[in-house]
Amino acid sequence: MKRYVARRLLLLVPVLAGVSIVVFMVLHLSPGDPAEIMLGSQATQADLARLRAELGLTEPLPVQYVRWLAHVVRGDLGRSLWTKRPVLAEVLDRFKATLVLTTCGLVLSSVIGIGLGVASAMRPHSLLDRGSAVASLFGASMPVFWLGIVLMVLFSLWLGWLPASGMFAPYGGGDLRDLISHLVLPAVTLAAASITIVARLTRSTMLEVLGQDYIRTARAKGLIERAVVLRHGLKNALVPIVTVIGVQAGYLLGGAVLTETVFAWPGVGTLMVQGILARDFPLVQGAVLVVALTFVLVNLAVDLLYVWLDPRIRYE
Repeated sequence: MKRYVARRLLLLVPVLAGVSIVVFMVLHLSPGDPAEIMLGSQATQADLARLRAELGLTEPLPVQYVRWLAHVVRGDLGRSLWTKRPVLAEVLDRFKATLVLTTCGLVLSSVIGIGLGVASAMRPHSLLDRGSAVASLFGASMPVFWLGIVLMVLFSLWLGWLPASGMFAPYGGGDLRDLISHLVLPAVTLAAASITIVARLTRSTMLEVLGQDYIRTARAKGLIERAVVLRHGLKNALVPIVTVIGVQAGYLLGGAVLTETVFAWPGVGTLMVQGILARDFPLVQGAVLVVALTFVLVNLAVDLLYVWLDPRIRYE
């Protein structure tokens, strides 16, 4: 097990290196000049040339990348061109909000999705099963930004039950209740598509498991149906379900960009959008690296969870 974990951690190096190269090239080859954005349209050519030299933008791209990578290896992601703050501190400060939103969305999608899937598998072709299928199709077809706007209009503008944007109230509040009230709409928006995927996979996996011989044996012994389904059926169906949930964790991290933008949630997604608009190369590169590292670590945690779910699995 230790050798497997060490080998997976070593694989982080080429993965993060590949991500850094792609992000670096895309940002630097995209149109837009950070110097012009920072100085404005009234800046002279001399001022622009001086600022480009200070930022190192006049050097060849390979030289810029090697210099930036040398700082990253030492744990220094550079300084934001816009805020002048260290990128790592800026990203980690915003990452807390993204982690809260993503974790809440993942919990919602896992609990609701598994619950709907198990209920549908216990009563296949019932009204609940058909309704779940229709709701899954509807949830998977809705764009995140459209669903967010609809929920905002319905529950914030028309009904006035929940706040429309932000993480805390601008005046007062700041407690757990205030956070939860602001978290409901973006978390539901983020989790909607994942709920449908988890629910349908859980249903199909549970139907396959419930048809196995050991399930019939458990029922023949007189166990109550709930114990048969949850203790024997769901536990043996969790391996593919956990796999999809791990993949959905990465999807939710990526989907947080749109969700945070719609609801003005102060997370890494909003920070990345601001950095892209400002052509803040170090900020965007640092944010993408942190998100990629988180996704890889989540996948590693999911792989290790397999051993606990299925003792037959061994990593050599």
